[in-house]
Amino acid sequence: MRYDLSLEIGTDYAHPVAHGRHVLRIVPAALPGRQHIETQALTILPEPESRREFTGFFGGAATGFAIRHPHPALHVRLKARVDVNAPKWHSEAAILLQNMTGALAVIRSVAPDMPHHFLAPSPRLPRIDDAIHAYAKESRDAGPDVFSIARSLMQRIHADFRYDARATTVDTPAEQAFQLKRGVCQDFTHIMIAGLRSLGIPAGYVSGYLRTLPPPGKPRLVGADAMHAWVRVWCGAEAGWIEFDPTNRMLASDDHIVAGFGRDYADIAPLAGTVKAYGAQDGYQRVDIAIADPAQNSHSLNI
Repeated sequence: MRYDLSLEIGTDYAHPVAHGRHVLRIVPAALPGRQHIETQALTILPEPESRREFTGFFGGAATGFAIRHPHPALHVRLKARVDVNAPKWHSEAAILLQNMTGALAVIRSVAPDMPHHFLAPSPRLPRIDDAIHAYAKESRDAGPDVFSIARSLMQRIHADFRYDARATTVDTPAEQAFQLKRGVCQDFTHIMIAGLRSLGIPAGYVSGYLRTLPPPGKPRLVGADAMHAWVRVWCGAEAGWIEFDPTNRMLASDDHIVAGFGRDYADIAPLAGTVKAYGAQDGYQRVDIAIADPAQNSHSLNI
């Protein structure tokens, strides 16, 4: 599936900012065999005095920049053409939950995609919440293997929680969103990650995009107007990582464009940084994704 992606993201300040330093993590990732970036153009206004491109520890392109003169707003625009192949998940090879400890014990690598990074506390998920743990435990009876447990938890979050963009903010803790039983993709992703980790299952955060318009006769995916988030779960050495979208109750497919991976939102925030300023600020984000070849069909898999 080939997509033309357009993103506008930025901040309007109540008073001019003296200077600011930022990191962008919005460019689609190059994933061999899954995702190829044909073209891309990233524009930052005002023009930064310094700018560098680098790859984050967990993967994904990042842009660091500094604006050292007063400015009333920050505006960023991304244009990209991305060719996405539907991932082939090997759920049949998922290990039993009872074998997870042994599978982790034999791994000696600390490479970015190793599961140990995604089991310990992380900046946005610093502790195991008792209520989320109790909720996740109810999915252990869905099956003995890790894939079945993760699928059950995803399905239950989709059924029990309401998508409500007004209920939470980007800083809402997972336990608060859990109590509200509502929120957005970031909240559902954090809740699912926290629940799986509480069961001893490595889980991480995926940031990216969803196609804006569905194929004829299919429902529109939730959360497609801005950057999206979903969960990756380590299902054993043979099955590897499998990605679940609790907001839409589906496995990640060629509807999903990956920007990057992290332990939680803090590792992969689209726009982060510091400014020297005072007063309020108003952030915005607008996404549009068009199919470059409208004759192509989607491979979405609801489970």
